[in-house]
Amino acid sequence: MSHSATAPVQYRTPARQARTRRYLMCRPTYFEVSYRINPWMDPAKPVDRDLAVAQWERLREVYLGLGHQVDLIEPLPGTPDMVYAANGATVIDGKVLGARFRNQERAAEGPAYQEWFRAHGYTDVLDPRHVNEGEGDFLVTGAWILAGTGFRTSPQGHAEAQEFFGRPVIGLELVDPRYYHLDTALAVLDDNEVMYNPAAFSPGSRAVLERLFPTAVLASAADAEVFGLNAVSDGRNVVLPQAAVGLADQLRRHGFEPIGVDLFELLKGGGSVKCCTLDVRDQR
Repeated sequence: MSHSATAPVQYRTPARQARTRRYLMCRPTYFEVSYRINPWMDPAKPVDRDLAVAQWERLREVYLGLGHQVDLIEPLPGTPDMVYAANGATVIDGKVLGARFRNQERAAEGPAYQEWFRAHGYTDVLDPRHVNEGEGDFLVTGAWILAGTGFRTSPQGHAEAQEFFGRPVIGLELVDPRYYHLDTALAVLDDNEVMYNPAAFSPGSRAVLERLFPTAVLASAADAEVFGLNAVSDGRNVVLPQAAVGLADQLRRHGFEPIGVDLFELLKGGGSVKCCTLDVRDQR
């Protein structure tokens, strides 16, 4: 009796489809590190503003080269962190939840971003009652809003977002002060795919992520430390810090196209690719 060898199981990498996005960005005209509100900031270290602007311009060029729309908000003097546009609001289905910052140093940014949206025709704009730092702590998947807490955005802010957007909000507790916003510890790759740093989350929140995203890309400590998870995906192309080489390799194996950029100068303020990019989701 002959026995045929069992053929190895073949796994097919899914075909990734890029979707055209609309982003809002803010040129780092007034960028500096003059105070310390996260572990990455050190006012004693010099900042090369011209280099920061050049690196930011390169990021903008990448988005435009991929076919995305990039709108600009005018930076305000005295707001060196306004370049981190992701913190300015959360936009879903054309509805805008404004930001309310925990630190007084950034308080003026929330109203500035709300004013931009109102001036550009958005009528459903909420000035929040509770602390939330925009897409720094609110990341949108196909089914949920993943919401970070522990350092900045409050649980009351999570509830306010759920009521405003009418979408389920999944609270995730951050425990490492280096990863003080959710977008420094997790990135949404597609509607129901993410990559994240397990060590940045509480045990319960890690268990939630494992249950929701069993095939997630997991970042090494080395890739997390260069802000590799502070990334932006259009469903196919993933723009991330070029130093996150391990993550880039994993993304290729999952069918994504990683695009590395150098935003090292802006990392001195505690931000990178995603921090500089607010996703304006106009369509339902």
